[in-house]
Amino acid sequence: MSTTTRHPLAEAVARLHSTLDEVAQTATWSLDQSTTADLLGDLARAQSRFAELQARVLSHAETVAVHERSAAPSVAVWLANATTATKRDAVRQTRFAAALSRYDELRRALAAGDLNLEQAQVVAHALDELPDDLEASVRREAEVELVRLALVHDAKALRILGRRILDVVAPEVGEAWEAEKLAEEEREAYRTASFRMRDQGDGRTRGSFTIPTLAAEMLQKVLIAYGSPHRDDRAATDEPTPSRSRWGRAFVELVERLDPRALPRSGGVNAAVVVTMTTATLGGALASATLDTGSRISAGTARRLACTAGVLPAVLGGPSEVLDLGRSRRLFSRPQRVAMILRDGCCTAVGCDAPPGMCDSHHEDLWSHDGTTDLGRGRLLCGHHHRRAHDPAYETRVVERNQVEFHRRT
Repeated sequence: MSTTTRHPLAEAVARLHSTLDEVAQTATWSLDQSTTADLLGDLARAQSRFAELQARVLSHAETVAVHERSAAPSVAVWLANATTATKRDAVRQTRFAAALSRYDELRRALAAGDLNLEQAQVVAHALDELPDDLEASVRREAEVELVRLALVHDAKALRILGRRILDVVAPEVGEAWEAEKLAEEEREAYRTASFRMRDQGDGRTRGSFTIPTLAAEMLQKVLIAYGSPHRDDRAATDEPTPSRSRWGRAFVELVERLDPRALPRSGGVNAAVVVTMTTATLGGALASATLDTGSRISAGTARRLACTAGVLPAVLGGPSEVLDLGRSRRLFSRPQRVAMILRDGCCTAVGCDAPPGMCDSHHEDLWSHDGTTDLGRGRLLCGHHHRRAHDPAYETRVVERNQVEFHRRT
């Protein structure tokens, strides 16, 4: 009767599992300080060596098409299903395994436990980022140097050193490559910049952003200045607060202190929040106030914002008559624009909710036909509907709630 011989790697891992079964039953309470420190170092090296073995076997899995066992579309998907890992983590593992198979010096260092997995991943990424047309000897020299640096630098420092490795091994090409790389990264960072805010419905809004590093560094400098506990206008008794909270409050202060007079205009009005309140609220009543975005704020906050440069207080009296538009009196058309924003709230075309900042002030009576710039004959229309309003191919009709319907002429 024939017996199946197990592969040496499979046999070794089976013995390792057997040993770990014994280790799992061994208590740690008797470890002294010195032994604990040495053991943690040994365990870290063992993790590195095991990570190299796993990457090497995973790279081989591509060669033998292990994913075909279950008709998975790729090794990464097969790995995710077989090990209950997330597909994102499985893809990351397979990519690292492929990279490690290209760099012998890096693989040997990880297998020897001379650097950890995070360091190896950073080095592999740095080498992959080098120019495709770089000579093989220079790439090899860069690999050796980065592995040497990994002996004394953590992954964070290696990430920085990896970007400048050509300055060390090939300075004649390093400067030009870095300049091209930085320019490309800056273009991509600007192209992919994003900003999102989501109202949570409990008086708070959560947001996230992705911006170029330069802009982030500038923002950080400003927030540090606003959030510093040593600012002259802060009480000496202020207790230190967690950095995250301090930065959040600093960001709030930054936004509230923005002077709308120094900001770009949108439809004839600087970028400012309009706070609508009654004379009673301004005088100390508890009635809440309304922002031009439709949100409600407390009376105390409204009175505080009425003294802030970043907002326009619109005080109402009697039957909602606009009595005062605060600092908006600088230009004649500006109060009309603000009043129109308060009245319309958004584009007045039926079915359109474009915000005021994206709308134009439209004359219902054309100026070219002796029309006047009267608030009662003006309305907010977004750019699209404003063009339609002046397009002879369309006719308009005002319906309920001061909205406008558009109909194509036949």
